[in-house]
Amino acid sequence: MSKKMTDHLGIQSWCFRSMKSHAQVIDALHACKVNRLEISNAHVHPLRSNSTDIREEYRRAGITLSAAGAFGIGADEHEAEQTFRFMRGLGLTSFAAALRPDGLTMAQRMADRYGMRVALHNHGRRHWHGPGWAIDQILAKTSSCIGLCLDTAWALDAGDNPVELVERFADRLYGVHLKDFVFDRAGHPQDVIVGQGNLDLPAFLQALEDVGFDGFLTLEYEGDVNNPVPNTLACVKAVHEAYDSISKQQ
Repeated sequence: MSKKMTDHLGIQSWCFRSMKSHAQVIDALHACKVNRLEISNAHVHPLRSNSTDIREEYRRAGITLSAAGAFGIGADEHEAEQTFRFMRGLGLTSFAAALRPDGLTMAQRMADRYGMRVALHNHGRRHWHGPGWAIDQILAKTSSCIGLCLDTAWALDAGDNPVELVERFADRLYGVHLKDFVFDRAGHPQDVIVGQGNLDLPAFLQALEDVGFDGFLTLEYEGDVNNPVPNTLACVKAVHEAYDSISKQQ
């Protein structure tokens, strides 16, 4: 990454899932003052979408496709190959994945074939590769083409410390989803502006700096589905402010 990490901040298109056209997503990105996008299955489908046309539409609008995620990979070779071809067509070298339990061998085979990195998305305590201990086990038996897209909020849901996970998985950390939760008494999560919940945002960004993180950095705010821009913009500002605060201390 460049000296200023936040220059590479993108937004997950899932934040804008109520918007059905790429033109609407582009307008939302401009409103949030961000020019990078991690595109999700709310707006594309690897088996039905034209990656070249999509990449060109965003390029013309001044938007870089920095990542894609999180896309399922299972044991079906044709489906997996189509997914990897689609990612290459978007111009990506890595993407976030939610593997099906039978998909690990196929993910590694296709990643090797296409020279890509698959970043496993940790999706909380109930997901089979959600907790840190499960990621440990998977990475111990796979090559470096398989790594982690660390979702900070879902790490909190699994009882993990996101700062500690950065340090633990530094050499296989290929992407980050900056997201924050608060929890009710029953443990149900709710999205909040990043840094206003249980995530120590300055400490997390400092940890990324300390390990020389150079993967995709994506903001994800899932609240306010029908009017996501105001609080997504507030999240963008919070990330910049937190990063500037740690920079002044260095």
